[in-house]
Amino acid sequence: NPSRRQEMLLSALPMAWLLVFFLAPCVMLLAYAFRSVDAQGSAGTAWTLETVRSLADPVYLPVLARTLGMSAICTLVCVGLAVPVSLHMARSAPHWRSVLLLLVVLPFLTNLVIRIFAWRSLLHPEGLVKRLLVALHLASEDTQLLNNPGAVLLVMVFTQLPFAILPMYAAAEKFDLQLLDAARDLGASGWQAVRRVFLPGVREGLISATVLMMVGCLGQYVVPQFVGGAGDEMLGNKIVQRAFADRNLPLACAMAGSLLLAVLLCLLALRLLSARREQRQTC
Repeated sequence: NPSRRQEMLLSALPMAWLLVFFLAPCVMLLAYAFRSVDAQGSAGTAWTLETVRSLADPVYLPVLARTLGMSAICTLVCVGLAVPVSLHMARSAPHWRSVLLLLVVLPFLTNLVIRIFAWRSLLHPEGLVKRLLVALHLASEDTQLLNNPGAVLLVMVFTQLPFAILPMYAAAEKFDLQLLDAARDLGASGWQAVRRVFLPGVREGLISATVLMMVGCLGQYVVPQFVGGAGDEMLGNKIVQRAFADRNLPLACAMAGSLLLAVLLCLLALRLLSARREQRQTC
């Protein structure tokens, strides 16, 4: 079939790119996790399971649980905020859609580290937010807005929220908004119309937003590094410490491999959930 052959030729270069720059590094990473450590901290020549077994150390289990918990909370918050924002953007006039879309992508024009340091300045004990809260009697002079899980979650939501809004808006723009008006005419409340009509209609956007959020949150290490405390470290911080400070590359690869498996499990769970919903709809 000529068209089939043409499709294979067009997809050959992207597939080769993924194999060389994505699949091969992942395989190397997983392979290094089963190697010993040499004198320079790199992977040795011997194969061992000790590096993988060390992940069961009680030191790492709370970090993994904290990473999964913070990522799940950040994902729920961002997707929950992205639903009304995307619906409002889709309902807006065409010229206002461009303005709102620009406001969503505007943070990407500034470096991530600069944005995080801006939040660090705002949440500083002498920062604007702290002084404003004290002036409104909503906080005391002893209140700490930095170096706590709340600060980490706040900045993570700020940095990750556009990745939830963009796929949701792409799905909401294609959704027939007249279906919501029809649901309201049939007696449904605003929340019922959104839950029973809008959300199923933008299911693919929800899945895409959830995947992007979980992948981005699970790999976070810059935000906890600059606005979190010693007890707010996530798995990404431990990977950086083992790779650079401790010079233990196999252990860093083992931790990165566990993070990779966590992402794959999340993707598999979302895929299974989507497949079950499709089966229910067909039945």
